[in-house]
Amino acid sequence: MTDARQFLGIEPIEDDLHWRLRVVPELTTPGNFLFGGCGLAAALVALEQASGLPTIWATAQYLSYAPTDAVLDLTVTLAAVGKRVTQGRVVANVGDKEILTVNGAVGTAGSMDIGGVWVGPPEVPPPDACPLRRLPFPTASIFDRVETRLAKGLSFEELSAGPLGPTDAASALWARVPGHLEPSAATLAIFGDYVTGGLSQAIGRQVMSRSLDNTLRVVSLEPTEWVLCDIHIQALAGGYGQGVGYLWSETGALLATASQSMSVRLWD
Repeated sequence: MTDARQFLGIEPIEDDLHWRLRVVPELTTPGNFLFGGCGLAAALVALEQASGLPTIWATAQYLSYAPTDAVLDLTVTLAAVGKRVTQGRVVANVGDKEILTVNGAVGTAGSMDIGGVWVGPPEVPPPDACPLRRLPFPTASIFDRVETRLAKGLSFEELSAGPLGPTDAASALWARVPGHLEPSAATLAIFGDYVTGGLSQAIGRQVMSRSLDNTLRVVSLEPTEWVLCDIHIQALAGGYGQGVGYLWSETGALLATASQSMSVRLWD
C-alpha cells in the first residue's frame, strides 16, 4: 500500500511551501509529457501538506507541457486562511516556464447534519467481469501504472477499426493503482483526468485531447480498491469539448466529481 505522495515521488524542498517533482515516464502521457491528472495531484499533495487540511475543491489551468525527465518546482501560497476554509494556489514551473496553476480550497467538515447525494452510479458489471483496457501501442506512461477495465463503451480496437459515427456520450471505466488503497483527493485527481478519453466514445473516433483545465470537487473519501469513472461528454464544438465525470467507490458512494474543457483533434 502506498499513498499519493509516494506514487508521485513528490518531495518538499526546505519547507512545506516548496516542492519538487521529477517527471518520470510513469507519470506521463503517451506523448511524453506530464499527465495532467498527475500535475493536479501533485499540487493537491503540496497544498494539503502546507495547510494541514483536506481538499474541498481545486481546479488546474494547464499552460504548457512538462516533458519526460523535466523537474517540476511547485510553490504553494496560502492566500486566505480562515477558521474552517483556507483558499490557496500552487504554481508549478519547469525552470522559468510556468506549466500549470492550481487554485483550490481546503478545510474541515462542517457541523451540518443533513445532506444527500442526488445522483446515482450507472449499472455496470463489477471490475472482475469487465475486460482489461489497454492502449493499442506499447508505451511507457501513466497507463502502465493505472489498471483500467472497460465497464461501458467501446474498446480501443473498436474505435480504431474505422469511422463509426456518434455513439453514446456516456461511458464508464473501473480504475485502480494496484496496491494503492489510500483514499485521497490526489488519487481522485489522477482518475478524474480520464474524462478526456470519453470524447472518443461520444463520436466513435479516436481523438487526441489536450486538457485546458481540470476541476475536482470532493464529496467524501472512503477506502476502495477500484474507482468507477462514470464519464459524460456534454458538448464538442469548434474543436473544443467539455465533459464531467462522477467518481464512485465499489460500494456506490460518490467520492468526487471531475470536469474538464479540452482542445480536440482527430487521431490519425
